[in-house]
Amino acid sequence: MTVRTALEVIADHDLTGREAIVTGGAAGLGFETARALAAAGARVVLAGRDQQVGAAAVAALRASTGNDRIVFRPLDLASLESVTTWAHKHAATGKPLHILILNAGIMATPLRRTADGVESQFAVNYLGHFALTMGLLPSLRAAGSARVVSLTSRAHRRGDIDFDDPNYLRRHYDPWQAYGQSKTACALLAVGLHARYAVEGLTANAVMPGGIVTGLQRHLDPEQLAAAGWPALRRRGDIPPGWRTPEQGAATSVWAAVAPGLVGGEYLEDCAVATAWNADGNPPPGYYLPYAVDPGRADRLWALAEQLAGVGRKP
Repeated sequence: MTVRTALEVIADHDLTGREAIVTGGAAGLGFETARALAAAGARVVLAGRDQQVGAAAVAALRASTGNDRIVFRPLDLASLESVTTWAHKHAATGKPLHILILNAGIMATPLRRTADGVESQFAVNYLGHFALTMGLLPSLRAAGSARVVSLTSRAHRRGDIDFDDPNYLRRHYDPWQAYGQSKTACALLAVGLHARYAVEGLTANAVMPGGIVTGLQRHLDPEQLAAAGWPALRRRGDIPPGWRTPEQGAATSVWAAVAPGLVGGEYLEDCAVATAWNADGNPPPGYYLPYAVDPGRADRLWALAEQLAGVGRKP
């Protein structure tokens, strides 16, 4: 199978006059996603924590794409105050938002809880993105036909949502299970958005980008990498067999943002709609576990997120 890059996916698209936001857009997968959108003429807002890294990314993207409509704005997804302030400031501009890429994330971190009392992976990967999307709803609605892309992972198989104890207050903390729970939540976010806002022109899908060597693995020591089945990652810079470059990994995110005819609430992989895995064992590439797109779980998670984030659906 030929694996396309994000720039190849975007090649025949003109996004002039479109606005896009990419969380985690200053590095890795997000950087390549932003590069493709900017190359097609979109105005791209990079959202991330580090102002210095963000400024360098803006300079690099402007130089490589010839598009000077690229900016960076600091955002801390671990802080609901930061998220809601950021979203409300953007929405207050009145500009339509055509593409929202929920890309930023952390993986297999030690147990930490945010100032809001939320387990850090659930907070950064899912809850912060949920609150950001809710705050940006006026901008998404103003676009008329907006796209929201929520990045999930094949690691969703490592953890369904524990609705009784999502923040590991009582159960044993396993960093991979917590990562899996957060990525299941990211898939269910797309399902929940589709159920509530498709009628308003919003198309939301979950994207599995593939195995990619980025800063996402920075918290893992060599033993953890080997235990996860990634021994080659012990040699930084190596790309294990079957893994992808960031340019390739960003392809499905970009495809989800621009491909015509997409229906929302789907799990996407390799620039296609993936298939539910109903057999025993772990799903192979191109498949997902059904609970990741289950409407009932999506509704329960939505209610939980509203409670944790202190936000509800606005009229």
